Parts: sequence; structure tokens; C-alpha cells
Amino acid sequence: MSLAIKVYEAFKDDENKAKILADVIEQIEMVLKSNQVATQQDLINTQVALTKEIEKIRADLTIKIEQVRAELTKEIEKVRADLKIEIEQVRAELTKEIEKVRADLKIEIEQVRADLTKEIEKARTELTIVMHNNHVSALRWLVGLMITQLLAISGIFVALIQLFLK
Repeated sequence: MSLAIKVYEAFKDDENKAKILADVIEQIEMVLKSNQVATQQDLINTQVALTKEIEKIRADLTIKIEQVRAELTKEIEKVRADLKIEIEQVRAELTKEIEKVRADLKIEIEQVRADLTKEIEKARTELTIVMHNNHVSALRWLVGLMITQLLAISGIFVALIQLFLK
């Protein structure tokens, strides 16, 4: 039973007043229903419901964050493992390449050494020939000089002997 009907029943001995009061209360009830004014209990119930919802969302987010963290940790470990394998492969390839370069350089060094040894031997041979030719030339010159001196001394002796014999 609405409040307007109760007021009407209470003041029905004066029907005119009862009608006016019933109309006023009915209008007030309509205004209250249309405004839908919240009571303190409604606010507390809403706050409790929202708090529960926030806690549920926090819990869900915490779980999701932990799942994402676990997934990212796994992904990071996988990337690290892949990079470690790649680094080892590159290291092995570079080691092979370095050994190949060393072998090639060793061969080239041996070739240069052999070429230089041949050049040195050739230069020694040429130097020996030049020195031999110089020795022979010097000996010829000395022999010619000695013969010339011998002839000169012999000429001097012959001249002295002729001078003494006269």
C-alpha cells in the first residue's frame, strides 16, 4: 500500500484535505522514484561490490603479469641459448678461417724464403765470378808488372855491366 493511500485513509473524515494530502504524497513518491535517490546502504553495497570487483581484477592482472613474465623469461632464455649457439658457430668458423690463413701465410713465407735463398745463391755465384775475374785480372796485371820490372832491372844490369866493362 502506498503512502498516499495511507494518508487518505487517515484523513478520510475530511475528504477534501485527504485528497490534497494524498496527491501531494503521491507526487513526492513519484519524484523520489524518478530521481532514484541512493541510500547510504545502497552506497555501501555498491562500494563493497566495486571493491570485490577491483580485487578480482587485481588478482587476474597479477596472474596475467606472472604468466607474461614467465613467458618472457622463457623467450629470453631461448634467445640467449640461440645466441650462444650462433656465437659458438661463428667462433668455430673464424677459428677455421684463421687456421687457413695461417697455413696460407706459412706456405707463402716458405716460398719467399726459397726464392730469397735462390736469389742469395745466385748473387753469391755472381759475386764469386766477379771476384774471380778481378783476381785473374789483378794477377795478370801483377804478372805484367813483374815482367816489366824484371825487364827494367835486367836492362839496368845490362847497362851497369856494360858501364863496368868499358
